Amino acid sequence: GGGAYGAAKAGGTFDLGRFVQQPQVLARIASAVFALIVFACLVGEGYTNLPSSHQLFCIFNHNEDACRYGIGIGVLAFLACIFFFMVDIYFPQISNTTDRKYLVLADLCFSGLWTFLWFVGFCFLTNQWAWTQADDVHIGADSARAAITFSFFSIFSWVSEVMVEP
Repeated sequence: GGGAYGAAKAGGTFDLGRFVQQPQVLARIASAVFALIVFACLVGEGYTNLPSSHQLFCIFNHNEDACRYGIGIGVLAFLACIFFFMVDIYFPQISNTTDRKYLVLADLCFSGLWTFLWFVGFCFLTNQWAWTQADDVHIGADSARAAITFSFFSIFSWVSEVMVEP
């Protein structure tokens, strides 16, 4: 039968196979992987320098804010995915329906906010990449395009978390 806020019974046993097949868990795993790719691309090759200088600059049109924004939302999204993944694991053990309600609402609100922030990030990175001079990009163009691509994918992975809440 149905339960309170997505869990049938409090205190049930944990079944890893069944847990991993849940849509919200799959969406959370995809969101974590996409966030990891975005911030790893930006940290790894998002900053470069000209051959004549040792001064590093952001590959996105020399706009430090573009790199900081992508790294910031990527790191925070990854950490949030880990946190909410742990909440998903312990959720069936929570017997208080009020606590369950607040956890579901927090997850829903955070996922909605992060969907919006990924959309802003995608638009920001794409805009800055469009204004980037080809002469400034010696290494890192593929990482920049990967960060843009996976920030776009992140919009849908986070919106799917909103749609498949327990």
